[in-house]
Amino acid sequence: MAKPHGIDVTLYVKTQTGVDDFNAPVYAESPLTVHNVLVSPASSDDMAEALDIHGKRAVYTLGIPKGDAHEWEDRKVSFFGQDWHAFNFVTLGIEDLVPLSWNKKVQVERYE
Repeated sequence: MAKPHGIDVTLYVKTQTGVDDFNAPVYAESPLTVHNVLVSPASSDDMAEALDIHGKRAVYTLGIPKGDAHEWEDRKVSFFGQDWHAFNFVTLGIEDLVPLSWNKKVQVERYE
C-alpha cells in the first residue's frame, strides 16, 4: 500500500515594498514552492460553512506539512495549473498528536 503524500504547491509570499500616496502598504508577491501539500476536495459541510461565514465557496482544503512556518491566510496559491486564494484562517493541530505529516489546513477558492 502506498504511503500518503502531497504535491508541490506554489505559495505567493507577500513582501512590503513601500507605501502609496495614501500611506497604505504596497506589496510584491514572489513565488515559493512548498513541497508535500495535501490537496483534497472540500466536503459539502465545509462548503456550506464557508459560504455562510465568509460568503465564499471553498473548493479545496490544503493540508500543510508539519514544520511549515509560512503565512497562508489571504494568500494566492497555485496548483493543478490554476490559481487559488486561501481565504479562511489556518486550522492548526498539535504537531505531536497528529499521526501523519500534516497538522494545518486551510481552505481555498478559485482565484480570478
